[in-house]
Amino acid sequence: MNKNIVIIGGSTGIGRAIVERAALASSNRIMVFSRQEELMTSNYKSLENVTAHFLDLEKINVSQFTENISTLNNIDILINNAGYLVKKDFEKLSHQDITKSYQINVIGIMQVVQATIPFIKSKGGHIVNISSMGGFQGSMKFPGLAAYSTSKAALCSFTELFAEEYKDSKIKMNCLCLGAVQTEMLEAAFPGFKAPHNPQQMAQYIYDFACRQGDFLNGKIIPVSLSTP
Repeated sequence: MNKNIVIIGGSTGIGRAIVERAALASSNRIMVFSRQEELMTSNYKSLENVTAHFLDLEKINVSQFTENISTLNNIDILINNAGYLVKKDFEKLSHQDITKSYQINVIGIMQVVQATIPFIKSKGGHIVNISSMGGFQGSMKFPGLAAYSTSKAALCSFTELFAEEYKDSKIKMNCLCLGAVQTEMLEAAFPGFKAPHNPQQMAQYIYDFACRQGDFLNGKIIPVSLSTP
């Protein structure tokens, strides 16, 4: 494919599966970011076209992130897969619970996109935000997920606003609202629930979408779900 791909939130679950899928094309260059740098280094040590870097969206170091991605010169695909989930009754949510959810799930992503624009603007590229069916308007909602689902809904709104602001540029942005995938995050939210897809299956869909659909779609919020949740 010969793509320069940046993946935010790529140490475990769907993120790891996306990295491994993208790396199958040896001509791709993949740069992956998460808080778990040692785990990523271990996971991807055999993948010559993958480099891993520390990034904490809760306390993002924008200058360090910019320095890292600058080695790519240009970016073809940015996949914002990071997510933080806290499950608590609404009355028990602390200010920290809410602010951490919003910082990681939407504010940090917005900061990443701001830093990435100079490296994607000239040639153009596709930014894919990974949201949740919990943030998709009109979908079924679940108790205890007020902080998570509303922050993921904000990511959907950001996608629409960004696409409008940059509609005359070569940058395209879309948002995938994922349904149930068998990950640690799903188990935390819905213990015992068996999802219809595993991370590898969803990663294949996300990778194909990121590579192909930027030529056809912009500012779209797309539900990707067979089940509820």
